[in-house]
Amino acid sequence: MSFAVLGGLLLNIGAYFTYKGKIYQAVIVYLFADVCWIIMAYEKDDYVGSIFIIIGTALGFLAYLKMRSGEMNKTLNKKEHDL
Repeated sequence: MSFAVLGGLLLNIGAYFTYKGKIYQAVIVYLFADVCWIIMAYEKDDYVGSIFIIIGTALGFLAYLKMRSGEMNKTLNKKEHDL
């Protein structure tokens, strides 16, 4: 199984978790899919692409940590009229 196929399967699983409202689980699955994309880009000698994917993955992981700690709680729970 290639990293592209594995990453695609993980993206589908992450999308399913998102659809079901399990955001934390979806983010974890998406991060594992990102690891597949990093490996795939590195194997194809796409070092610039690898760097961009690593930066995006790091930012996604930081957002996950911020959500888990509750710092994003207000933003996630605001009603539409509060925006």
